[in-house]
Amino acid sequence: MRVVLNLLWMLCGGLLSSLGWLIFGCLWCVTIIGLPVGLQCFKLSSMSLNPFGKETITTNIGAVSFLMNVAWFVLGGLELALLNFMIGFVLCITIIGIPFGKQFFKIAGLSLHPFGIQVIRTHVF
Repeated sequence: MRVVLNLLWMLCGGLLSSLGWLIFGCLWCVTIIGLPVGLQCFKLSSMSLNPFGKETITTNIGAVSFLMNVAWFVLGGLELALLNFMIGFVLCITIIGIPFGKQFFKIAGLSLHPFGIQVIRTHVF
């Protein structure tokens, strides 16, 4: 079931969201200083590509994570959050799109503060 939902997810905008994360990750990896941010973007691009069966947990909340989240919010996080929120809003108009819209809202929340989280695989389905 998880595979079917992830395939439908890619058709309903998940590929666009993942591409956004991938582009921001490549832009951040241009400099050595931005490399940790770019690697985090790649990890969340993978989650954005197939979110069903994956959850996030908060692992490391410290000063470095906080400062990286502030820099991320100003330099790219707001745009990705708005993109995911708008796609989720459009999908929630229909009853069939509500599960997909909820996943977009989850990813929009992650777009605002991606540092200090860990993506784990759950076996729900």
